[in-house]
Amino acid sequence: MTAPPLLVIGLGNPGGQYDGTRHNVGAEALGILAHRLQVKLGAYRGPAWLGRKVVEERELILARPKTFMNESGVAGAKLVRDLNVPLEAVVVVYDDLDLKLGRLRIRARGGTAGHNGLRSLQAHWRSQEFPRVRIGIGRPPEGQDPIEFVLGRPNRRDREILQRACSRAADAVLAIASEGLEQAMTEYNRGDPEEVADAG
Repeated sequence: MTAPPLLVIGLGNPGGQYDGTRHNVGAEALGILAHRLQVKLGAYRGPAWLGRKVVEERELILARPKTFMNESGVAGAKLVRDLNVPLEAVVVVYDDLDLKLGRLRIRARGGTAGHNGLRSLQAHWRSQEFPRVRIGIGRPPEGQDPIEFVLGRPNRRDREILQRACSRAADAVLAIASEGLEQAMTEYNRGDPEEVADAG
């Protein structure tokens, strides 16, 4: 294998009470990818569940932090240190309030936009230079607290949109692994399939 392993970190809060919440779509996308690759996420000597799989001659390391979202950097720091993975070979998957519901955006670097998980990772890594896959959850209704919104569960319609987005996020990670970041950005940053079809 010529390329370094790709470390994929799906952000979310641990515990069943957070399953299905908007803030956990990064972890959900990671779970979809693990299921698709038939990888079981198990324990390692660190604050994350971990699984490995070689796909088209590149090793993918899937990691879901055991820490709460605002301590994601504790897990991220130990993962890159223990696994000796450079930040450019890390992909962080997470929810984004500033993106339309169901929209994906792949970026090579960037700020936190107020996301506590990203803020923690960047503080521990002391860098913004790592790829990320952002899953749009949309803005809360007027008058609703953003924290209450991200920790809440969407209605049935929005849930279906987010499930499709999580599946596409898993596809996007595989595209990054096999085709490279730039090609994946070209393919997945155009909008969701319904929007592309409507534009045509």
